[in-house]
Amino acid sequence: MTDKARIFLVDDDELIVSMLSRVLKKSGYDVRTATSTEAIVSKIRSWSPAVVFLDIRLPEKNGVDILRELSEEGVRTQVVMLTADDTAETAVTAMKLGAADYLTKPFNVEKIKLVLRNILEKEDLREEVTYLRKVSSGLLDPAIIGESKSVHDLKSQIEKMARASVSTLLITGESGTGKELFARYAHRLMRAPSDSGFSPFIQINCASLPETLLESELFGHEKGAFTDAKANKKGLFELAQRGSLLLDEIGDMQLNLQAKLLRALEERTVRHVGGSEEIPVDITVIATTNKNLAGAVESGEFRSDLFFRLNAFHVQVPPLRDRREDIPLLAKSFLASFSAGPGNKSAKCLSPEAEELLKAYHWPGNIRELRNLIERIVVLESASEIRPEHLPEWLLGPSGAVHLDHARQFILPESGISLETLEKDLIRQALERSHKNKTQAAKLLNISYDTLRYQVKKFGLDST
Repeated sequence: MTDKARIFLVDDDELIVSMLSRVLKKSGYDVRTATSTEAIVSKIRSWSPAVVFLDIRLPEKNGVDILRELSEEGVRTQVVMLTADDTAETAVTAMKLGAADYLTKPFNVEKIKLVLRNILEKEDLREEVTYLRKVSSGLLDPAIIGESKSVHDLKSQIEKMARASVSTLLITGESGTGKELFARYAHRLMRAPSDSGFSPFIQINCASLPETLLESELFGHEKGAFTDAKANKKGLFELAQRGSLLLDEIGDMQLNLQAKLLRALEERTVRHVGGSEEIPVDITVIATTNKNLAGAVESGEFRSDLFFRLNAFHVQVPPLRDRREDIPLLAKSFLASFSAGPGNKSAKCLSPEAEELLKAYHWPGNIRELRNLIERIVVLESASEIRPEHLPEWLLGPSGAVHLDHARQFILPESGISLETLEKDLIRQALERSHKNKTQAAKLLNISYDTLRYQVKKFGLDST
């Protein structure tokens, strides 16, 4: 049940209003009442209740007309119609206008509480799903690829923290190392799905929003808290209830907001911007950064108390150059993934020489750089086997050039071979590589266009 949800009761029967108000307040709801329809739509809009119980038979105005006005003016609230008139026609009219439910007097108090609880739970789930659709392309997390000792050790650390049910986790590492992937791995271990089968994983980049907007996103706001606050809004802490909240690039969060985050972590409650109510939250907070937070503390850019709170449970994701044995596994995985895309007819593989060159490179952009390179190769190269000559020159370096020269060496068969046969084969390969673009083929062979045309005609390769 949503804590302190706002409920508005509109009924001209003061006895019913008094009884329902007392019961609902005792159940933990924030309740307002009205026995008159004077300016009722305006009152409902300004208070923004989660649910309105609305009597159909009111002296000044029909409840169905009020429901219609709420709908036409775009007032976001769930409406339950109350009436002593048990006719199908009235119920159908109300439901068509958007009523969430329809109750006939006299009604059982437990029935009222059950209907209310169901409506609020559905609304909470709707908000969570709506937000997740905006921030996530899917609920399935990609697997962590790697057999290196550093990856095994890192996963083991996270597993131990999950067993200890830690409430915060700091993940550091260079850009492109896969910090989000390990954050999702931690979420899966630390936040098993609840009884409803839903355990949200919500993330936000702390560097992408100014301080005022980030505060509202994290903690929510009350209607009228600032110019554009036209309705009450839940923050990400609430939407991540019983799940995990990933604070990406926390090192870029402003100092003033760091203090409010620390308070939320310590007290496990949040307060809406412009509000005074403390809202309990049950979530795991995972923070990631590529910055040296200890250095940021020394320079005054990061609060020491927040750093010590987060650093209690800290893991470091290694750069790709420190887990070189994983490079072929990652490259092959990316090759398989991109080769399966539209327009790619067959899967590609890496030659042993190309694997060695990939392992020798220092990868300043880490896994993200490797992924981008493999995507480029799949798109631009038609060969089924990725060889050293398919790799960009910037990746080769001095040691790579040696490998490339070795890869380009032609091994003369013991039985010998004619130069003419070799020349014809090289021209044929160049034409295949360039998709019969003679200008490109000539460049590959370092000869002029006219020379290539002559050789193509000489060897009868025009029809190949």
